[in-house]
Amino acid sequence: MTPHPLGRLLNILDYALSSLRRRLLKNLLVFAVFTLVVFLFSSLLLTRGALGDLAGRLLAAAPDITVQQMVAGRQVPIAASACEGLRGIPGVGLCRGRLWGYYFDSENGANYTVIGLPEGPAGQAPASLSHAVEGRLPQPGERGKAVLATAVRQQLGLEGRRFFSLFRPDLELLSFEAVGTFTGSADALVADTILLAEADVRHLFALPEDQNTDLLVDVVNPLEVETIAAKIADRLPGVRVISKERIAKTYRAVFGWRSGITATALLLALSAFVILAWDRASGLSGEEVREVGILKILGWQSGDIILLRFCESLLVSLFAFLSGWLLAWVHVAHFQAALLRPVFLGWSVLRPQFPLLPPLAAADLFLVLAISVVPYLAATAVPAWRAATVPAHSVL
Repeated sequence: MTPHPLGRLLNILDYALSSLRRRLLKNLLVFAVFTLVVFLFSSLLLTRGALGDLAGRLLAAAPDITVQQMVAGRQVPIAASACEGLRGIPGVGLCRGRLWGYYFDSENGANYTVIGLPEGPAGQAPASLSHAVEGRLPQPGERGKAVLATAVRQQLGLEGRRFFSLFRPDLELLSFEAVGTFTGSADALVADTILLAEADVRHLFALPEDQNTDLLVDVVNPLEVETIAAKIADRLPGVRVISKERIAKTYRAVFGWRSGITATALLLALSAFVILAWDRASGLSGEEVREVGILKILGWQSGDIILLRFCESLLVSLFAFLSGWLLAWVHVAHFQAALLRPVFLGWSVLRPQFPLLPPLAAADLFLVLAISVVPYLAATAVPAWRAATVPAHSVL
């Protein structure tokens, strides 16, 4: 009587599990290496996806267009009067100047981003900024007051002190009082920031009153951003016009480039693992040869032996894949991608500390499955066929 195909398959699966248990040490070694490879690949994809989503959320509050004056390929201050000419372009909602710059702290080896406090039409700071600060913001017309990120406060050693000093380009020493600290998610986004009154930023960087670092332009219709950006470039010679979408593309390109370099190294590790799996599976021990011979004497066909080896490889690879993916998720979501964070964020002294929320992307899941499980199964196909061709008389 011919057994039912489903019952035959279940019997082979049951025997495959018992076979894996009998060679537990060998299979645990393959399982551990396989899990490590899947973990690294999955962590890479999840980290890239989480950073991409984070960049998208941050850019949602960014200005539609940033205008920078360029001379000899380098950014220089732009005339504040340039906004007057841009307001006449149909579709431009608001144009305002921005003051900011980088300050290098030679003692700590850190770069601080110094930003001038933006003020509204009534001379007041935005309410959203006030809610993100513990303490207070500099008042309109108030000089010598600063709001610091927590990391900057630590770098400056302001544990029990409030005053710190910065040097102007002419080496004049300016003193400031820390009256506030960024808190919550704001502190995570401005880890290297010092917020000063605009007059203090001008004095610190020796910027004239009629110049700004760059211009921020808001567009009434989001569909016209690229059109208005082209008009701004035509109206202001020598400027670089950067739209929000171009910044997003730059982030995606940077994350993709860095993840590509890491993926290349991981592919080498995957290739070495496939070679290891093929070598382990192709080297039939005397016990395995006897096992196959006995199975053939008991009536197993060559197709049954191939299916048995395939089930063993499939069980190991699927369990390793699931373990590696879950470990990668925990690594990114709970440990904030501690192993891969420096690859994407660089080696700056001050790094932003923001939560990473890996997205659930089916494409990433299938990609890891395709570059890990499929090569492993392919590598064990030839050894499975060799095992199936063992003659039954080999045990006699």
